[in-house]
Amino acid sequence: MADSQTVLNEAKQKMKKAQEVLERELGKIRAGSANASLLNGVMVNYYGAPTPLNQIASITIPEARVILITPYDKSALEDIEKGIYEADLGINPANDGTAIRLAVPALTEDRRKEVAKQVKATGEESKVAIRNVRREAMDSLKKSNKNEDITDDELHRFEDQVQKLTDSNIKSLEKIVSDKEDEVING
Repeated sequence: MADSQTVLNEAKQKMKKAQEVLERELGKIRAGSANASLLNGVMVNYYGAPTPLNQIASITIPEARVILITPYDKSALEDIEKGIYEADLGINPANDGTAIRLAVPALTEDRRKEVAKQVKATGEESKVAIRNVRREAMDSLKKSNKNEDITDDELHRFEDQVQKLTDSNIKSLEKIVSDKEDEVING
């Protein structure tokens, strides 16, 4: 059986991973302003190999609602445009022959509310993931106690630590979600 400190460390790592996943997912959600993270999932077929867009082009934000993509290799321009279409971002690329511009449309009030709900739902999924990690850690600690690897006092101490870890991670997730909701609602 894994020792209790290892269980605690694994729980900490898994909770951190859940937070990273939340941040990555929220980065993909369009808030009405240009954000380079919208393009994080875009893959481009570059010389036959799927390549992340940010490895073959420079991505800049020249204006509040415009993303400018300038390829390092001009011959990749059409492949980049195709990759953006395939990523289904809901934004049509404009190819001017040297670079691609993405004009991020402003969100309507109804769409803002819809996106805010999506943000909240994504946050709830992450909270569930954190709670599942807590449950796994607690079960593992109880097994250790049942096998007499740790005493009852140690069990309670480690359970308290797992709960504190869970509470602090949930609080962090709520802050991240709240900040993203504000960004979406207030543009």
